[in-house]
Amino acid sequence: MRLRQLNVGCLGGGTGLPSLLGGLKTNPWLHVNAIVTMFDSGGSSGQLRDELGVLPPGDILKCALALARNAREARRVLLARLPTLEHARLGGHTGGNLLLSMMQRYSGDFLAAVDGLRALLGCRGRVWPVSVQQASVCAEYSDGSMTRGEVEVDAAQSSGRFVRRIWLEPPVSIHPAVTKAIGEFDAVIIGPGSFYTSLMPIFLVRGVSDALATMKGPVILIANLLTEGRGMVGFTAADAVCRIEDAIQRKVDVVITNARWPSPQVLGRYALEHKEPLATGELPPGCEVVGGEFWTSDIARHDRLRLAYAVWSVLSRRLLGAD
Repeated sequence: MRLRQLNVGCLGGGTGLPSLLGGLKTNPWLHVNAIVTMFDSGGSSGQLRDELGVLPPGDILKCALALARNAREARRVLLARLPTLEHARLGGHTGGNLLLSMMQRYSGDFLAAVDGLRALLGCRGRVWPVSVQQASVCAEYSDGSMTRGEVEVDAAQSSGRFVRRIWLEPPVSIHPAVTKAIGEFDAVIIGPGSFYTSLMPIFLVRGVSDALATMKGPVILIANLLTEGRGMVGFTAADAVCRIEDAIQRKVDVVITNARWPSPQVLGRYALEHKEPLATGELPPGCEVVGGEFWTSDIARHDRLRLAYAVWSVLSRRLLGAD
């Protein structure tokens, strides 16, 4: 085996993607890139999108912070929220969201704003918005009802409505720079993250499946630890694989799953929220399963170092010829 630096792309959003990036960036043999969903409609990001007409900055900001040279100090400063009483219009927004939004407003170019933030933070790796066009996530459920907006889609699914299909309105296209970046990746890693609002929307962007078709390396899915409410009862990692494969028109090569669960007391707490351990299910032929103990605390969150080592073991074996 001959070691070389691998150029990997991590796709997703929410809280799962930054955690993955934070673990992977410590590996000197990886050049880590994030391709981030851009359809957040809630909280500070949604409010800035509606009031200023900018792209929602929250997920991009968190990924840039995860790749920052001094991530802890940068998070302390840029994720602090301004007090509402002192700043009526700005209160509740994080300093980082406001900074990135203002950089976009004055540059007129969201990619330039993101690169400026990346340079400011000394990030290892690039952070890309999957598209710079405005859109909302929409869903139709098994009962025929429909919702629009990331927050609304999550809420309806969690409350018990089964998602039949999702789409973006209006349709948007991948940024050409992101197309070029994907074609140069040695591998693509998907997740973890909210399946219908952090992961699937990326693959609904026109041109993403075409870009992935040019990427010759493996596609790796990091399965979530839990289902996401009553609307995902019985949902499995195999179901996630099938939906992603349908969207990207190529196979998922590897699924990394959790193989050991915490105490019944911890699981019982999540059961009250109608969340249950995500079963592997019957994966398509040729899809490799890599299992390990990734849930190591009382909170349903992948241990970032264990996950980073698992990802590296898959990449080194498949791309560097390791036994």
